[in-house]
Amino acid sequence: MRRERLLGVCLAVCLLLLGASVYAQLVRPVHDGTVWELSFIRVKPGMGPAYDKYLASEWKKEQEALKAAGMILSYKVIAAEAHSPNDWDLMLMVEFKDLTTLEANQEKADALLQKMFGGDEKVMQGYKERSEIREVLGTRLAREIILEPKK
Repeated sequence: MRRERLLGVCLAVCLLLLGASVYAQLVRPVHDGTVWELSFIRVKPGMGPAYDKYLASEWKKEQEALKAAGMILSYKVIAAEAHSPNDWDLMLMVEFKDLTTLEANQEKADALLQKMFGGDEKVMQGYKERSEIREVLGTRLAREIILEPKK
């Protein structure tokens, strides 16, 4: 009798472990994709052409260099209609493979940009000049969600 009870308990534990194993192997219907750095910009009135010129020259050159070095995957500029005087009208999007890549390449990216555009003084001068034509309302990191199971 005692032996049967012990076998019954062992069988129940094995079934529970098997059930937990099957549950752990369920496939999630989505998986994580790439990471995007989103910068929300409000271009000052009448300064659109000046900022467009910057984006099409220096900013694009910077993104292409980062892409060629394998630090970013892609980049985009999205224009939108501002819904209030305090709303953004441009979103700058930079795509990274994942958060680890973004963080691991930060120093390399800084060094590359310093080399391209000069020292800190030149970089700060560029920020100062751009602040006259646009305002950065904020920057966020976002992760793309792929709507299919991970393969």
